[in-house]
Amino acid sequence: DTHSLLQAIRSKKASIGVIGMGYVGLPLALTFASKGFKVRGFDVDPEKVNRLKEGRSYIKHISNKTIRQHVTGGSFKPTIDFSGLANMNAILICVPTPLTKNRQPDLGFVEATASIIQKHLQSGQLVVLESTTYPGCCVYVLKPVLEKGGLISGNDFFLAYSPEREDPGNPEFTTERIPKVVGADGPEALELATTLYNQVVVEVIPVSSMEVAEAVKLTENIFRSVNIALMN
Repeated sequence: DTHSLLQAIRSKKASIGVIGMGYVGLPLALTFASKGFKVRGFDVDPEKVNRLKEGRSYIKHISNKTIRQHVTGGSFKPTIDFSGLANMNAILICVPTPLTKNRQPDLGFVEATASIIQKHLQSGQLVVLESTTYPGCCVYVLKPVLEKGGLISGNDFFLAYSPEREDPGNPEFTTERIPKVVGADGPEALELATTLYNQVVVEVIPVSSMEVAEAVKLTENIFRSVNIALMN
């Protein structure tokens, strides 16, 4: 039920699962942990997970000390066991979306992750995609996979899109200092996702749909790409 999940989020009792411990997922997981949430970091790469358990960073702007602090304190638990997704209140997907040889978006990681989540999906959970995609991906690719088990978005679970806006290696703009756009599948999902990110980042901008949020992310990437090319 939305009310109890909102309360859990506001009181920081909600458990957060972050899938993908790369340059987006790891800083996000540690940001939630630093704000008082219990976070589980899921990854398919046992080497990455073992390094994290040992408190050893593989990302330049994240110190060993920060990881060690949250791992030993119990606020951040890295794991390769995806069955733990069933116990999460919110699941944030931070997997890569590279281009194929033909320069098409490769949604293989997103689809594989959605299939894993669907196996463990529980009623009342919030699922948020952070990976860069094209408008319509959440509705036509992600949502149908998540609904395969019979749970329906907006009714049984909540689905949102909030694109990552990491500037890797820029110490001035850490995860919590970068405003976030949120679009969702219905008003309840939007309220939940907006409330969740409001606990950890400086500003959250809700938009009317997941497609709008997807378009915002692409527009920003195009804007950055064009301007970098111009300067070069």
